[in-house]
Amino acid sequence: MAQPPIAAAATTAPGAGADLLNRFRLDGRVAIVTGASSGLGVEFARGLAACGADVVIMARRAERLERTCELVRQTGTRCVAARGDVTDTEDCRRTVEVAVEAFGRVDVLVNNAGVASAAPASREPISEFAHVLDVNVTGAYRMAQACARVMQPGSAIVNIGSVIGSRTAALPQAAYAASKAAIIGLTRDLAQQWSGRKGIRVNALAPGFFPTEMTDEYLPGYLEQEILPRIPIGRAGDLPELTAALLFLASDASSYVTGVLLPVDGGFLT
Repeated sequence: MAQPPIAAAATTAPGAGADLLNRFRLDGRVAIVTGASSGLGVEFARGLAACGADVVIMARRAERLERTCELVRQTGTRCVAARGDVTDTEDCRRTVEVAVEAFGRVDVLVNNAGVASAAPASREPISEFAHVLDVNVTGAYRMAQACARVMQPGSAIVNIGSVIGSRTAALPQAAYAASKAAIIGLTRDLAQQWSGRKGIRVNALAPGFFPTEMTDEYLPGYLEQEILPRIPIGRAGDLPELTAALLFLASDASSYVTGVLLPVDGGFLT
């Protein structure tokens, strides 16, 4: 079914506050969020829905996906769960089919699914290194390919990277750091290929340190002793601060932004 293209954002006259706010709205848009069974994925799905988007959420844990759907629906928008694994090309294709069947289109992809590892490089099995890259990088590429086949001009892909892709954090994280550095390169190349030819903007968000299941696994005192002294703002982030940046990249508020890495890190990368 042919999809109507998203209208280009109108030129904003000075002082037109309402129009500026409307650029952040996602009414009539359809967003896919991977890794949406917990952590950042849940917050991202709720944030997109709060701005008007219908949401398709993807993850491996079906029971948790249903809980996320319930939270999203509380905003008054629609949500569909698609159980799947980003390491499976067929699951990625099927998730896009679910979105098109349910809502008729895909306008936003949030590549949030990811895993971490923290093992000394001299002892980390190559299989574990390869698994992290398969989920974090190749999984994002699989989903981007599947979505790009149906996305119309004006659509947006947001890859979730990390400050660890640009700076170390006193942990042995070779696989995770390599995967998040690769996200930067992937984002830039897809933006170069698709922004002009397909009208799909591709950007990356680089979270600093936010409370998630990953940070729950830190050793006692690690955040306070190793990380906070390196953050100029002096604290970890609050999830709404990260979601606000995601909404900027997903919406027409960033209609002239593509191929960038946007750190939301309290100054950690300065």
